[in-house]
Amino acid sequence: MDTLLAAVIMGIVQGLTEFLPVSSSGHLIIVPYLLGIKDPFITSLEFTVILHIGTLVALLVYFRAEWLRLVPAFVATIRERSLEGDPDRRLALLIAIATVPAAIIGFVFHDIENVVREVGLVAVMLVVGAAILWLAERVGKRQKLALDLTFAQALAIGAAQAIALIPGISRSGISISAGLFAGLEREEAARFSFLMATPITAAAAAYEVLKVVRGEGVPIQVGPMAAGLVMSLLFGVLAIAVLLRFLRTRSTDIFVAYRVILAAAVLVIWLR
Repeated sequence: MDTLLAAVIMGIVQGLTEFLPVSSSGHLIIVPYLLGIKDPFITSLEFTVILHIGTLVALLVYFRAEWLRLVPAFVATIRERSLEGDPDRRLALLIAIATVPAAIIGFVFHDIENVVREVGLVAVMLVVGAAILWLAERVGKRQKLALDLTFAQALAIGAAQAIALIPGISRSGISISAGLFAGLEREEAARFSFLMATPITAAAAAYEVLKVVRGEGVPIQVGPMAAGLVMSLLFGVLAIAVLLRFLRTRSTDIFVAYRVILAAAVLVIWLR
């Protein structure tokens, strides 16, 4: 397959699956396998990071109004050491607390994805993630807003992302599940998940960019890089908007079913 076309396909896949609870990292392993894409740049972790930069920009674009409030609110909280009853300050602090475990675990185990990039394992983890999401739908009370979370609950939601280091689990899926377990409404769980993901994704992207600057990894191909970046950005914004609207009135069961069906299909093909 042409490298540019492969980059476009992968960008679309990343943009859609980064925010839907179906595992973008898993899809970035499965799709090249199913389509026979073997280009070393397209299948590299470096290209995966480039695609994540696109979805990071999608987060910043979609939630720009929130971040324009939350960043100054967080700075004010640190400077004055007080929340002063300000909901923006409280939400900013909750997000900051939630990012702590993900940042620590991500730093310590940042290379784990290189070790576990196996199609069979991804299929199994798709089912595991589906089971967690299915259970969260049935256990969660879905009554709280993000501002109702305790600091301990925010920390637990952030810690849950550690499981998502294994491709197939899904960062958004596991954090949305953790939010549902904590009693959040579906849309609130997704929104908090996306806001929480922004600083972590930015830190991970900065780390990988530094590696590229140092000359580590595969050589960068500018054309495919740009195509993948643009597609992941555009389809990322679309996925965020569609998912938040969808979760206002519907459950996540459709994603549970999709994960199980995809896992079964992949396992059949892989075993053959």
